[in-house]
Amino acid sequence: MYEDGLPPLRETIEKYGLNAKKSLGQNFLTDLNLTCKIARSAGNLENTIIYEVGPGPGALTRGLLMSGAKKVVAVEMDPRCIDALKEIQAAYPNKLDVIQGDALKMDEIALIGNAEGCDVKIVANLPYNVGTALLIKWMTGDKWTPWFNSLTLMFQKEVGQRITAKPRTKAYGRLSVLCQARAKSYVNFDVPARAFIPPPKVTSSIISITPHDEPENYPPQKTLEIVTAAAFGQRRKMLRASLKSLGVNPLPFLAQAGIKETARAEELSIEEFCRLAKCYILK
Repeated sequence: MYEDGLPPLRETIEKYGLNAKKSLGQNFLTDLNLTCKIARSAGNLENTIIYEVGPGPGALTRGLLMSGAKKVVAVEMDPRCIDALKEIQAAYPNKLDVIQGDALKMDEIALIGNAEGCDVKIVANLPYNVGTALLIKWMTGDKWTPWFNSLTLMFQKEVGQRITAKPRTKAYGRLSVLCQARAKSYVNFDVPARAFIPPPKVTSSIISITPHDEPENYPPQKTLEIVTAAAFGQRRKMLRASLKSLGVNPLPFLAQAGIKETARAEELSIEEFCRLAKCYILK
């Protein structure tokens, strides 16, 4: 038994027959020392509502509650995990809401309800197969500032490098721009494959993302998404060629943005992409 009175995670996994499903991108954490470390990396949780996706048998959920979270709202796709999470609910009365369903389809604000006076943070060991899609969902809303104060998320290390990459690096791409245009992001620490059941074939990373105000020159969100998709869709080509996929002559708005037509997407800063997207609107 641990300090929360619940059994070790390995026992829970065995009790409920929770063999991880590859189709759901599942790899279960079992070390509560590690999940408490992840929880602590999200900052002070005492007056915080946590939104968690993919709790599985509840390793991170327990770490969050043990670390003082006021409440955890967890969305779990796999119905097999619900009974295991009910044990945590019993150990932490009124502190854990569990919703079975697809996180990509959830209205998070409706699920969390009245959070007045509380911070709202997303903390999750995201399923590998939907992690990037969820991040894009959270970072590309039309309205900003968002409904959450911060994100502390586990990704495959390669994805984490893409989120935090700087211009003129191999990892820098569309995901880097879409995240860093609206937030500060950094790698907190790595998690080895042996920390999971079953062990994945890759190292994972805990990524911290803190939203900031949009820059003054920030373009409409959808426009930035369209321009970055075109620019990085053929990243080896010069922008004068890759941006032709937008269906217009790119030379006039490249010139208006003050960007060399011979530049490649990976050379542009976040500010330059914002400027380029605004000039594309005015083409």
